[in-house]
Amino acid sequence: MSKIEDFLSKEEEQEIVEAIRIAEQNTSGEIRVHIEKTSNDDIFNRAMEVFHYLKMDNTKDQNGVLIYVAVEDKAFVIYGDKGINDVVPDNFWDSTKDLMQSHFKKGNFKKGISEGVLKAGKQLETYFPWKHGDVDELSNEISKG
Repeated sequence: MSKIEDFLSKEEEQEIVEAIRIAEQNTSGEIRVHIEKTSNDDIFNRAMEVFHYLKMDNTKDQNGVLIYVAVEDKAFVIYGDKGINDVVPDNFWDSTKDLMQSHFKKGNFKKGISEGVLKAGKQLETYFPWKHGDVDELSNEISKG
């Protein structure tokens, strides 16, 4: 088994998908999680590529958030689209990253990702509350590269 297959169990993946569902239920924002073996590039640039590949830049309010994890690199990026980055506090992604990293250091990747997803969802809810007619524009499933 490769490291990406060992990173999360199927049950843990489903718990993260459920966290995404909960995080998105009161917002028009979209959250995705992408996991791959290595970024093979600058991690921020790779996260941006994946963001575009997953068509996260096509949301109506530009309020997509990607949590990108490169397992072998032991690195991750939280990448938010223009709409969300224009309204959240400057240190928002840093505080979310610190929260996730505290769990990652203990080897609890599912908890770190889930809590990052839920925190992102709360901010999205503040700035992009769900309105009648909003639809889930993107899959909640974890993508892998």
